[in-house]
Amino acid sequence: MTDLDDVLAIEDRFFESLLRGDGEALGALLTPDFLLIDVMTGSEVPGPVLVDLLGSRQLRFDSWERPESRVRFYGGVAVVTGRTRMRGRFGDQAFEAHSRYTHVYAGPGPGWRLASAQGTPIAASPPP
Repeated sequence: MTDLDDVLAIEDRFFESLLRGDGEALGALLTPDFLLIDVMTGSEVPGPVLVDLLGSRQLRFDSWERPESRVRFYGGVAVVTGRTRMRGRFGDQAFEAHSRYTHVYAGPGPGWRLASAQGTPIAASPPP
């Protein structure tokens, strides 16, 4: 397997763990100091908080599409950028987002791990 294959496999497992609500699987993919910049609010969410929210089902994803992504390598860092569409719930509040994202992976060491993730909303196109 190449580093590209490894990073793409971790990307797949990241999104699959979100859809399954599997906090334990998600936690295994993250660096100890992982930090998410939330696509909806721009707030910082540390890895343990994200894992707990997902595992407790307070954060749920109903669907997630990733129509595009690309990977670039810089020594022991992989940067993945792409586009997503997601729907889910945070507590009782439904959400839907169309975004561009950046994932930063540290590796390859004992394996690639997700160190940082940030989403940026894509504004809806104005009606014609």
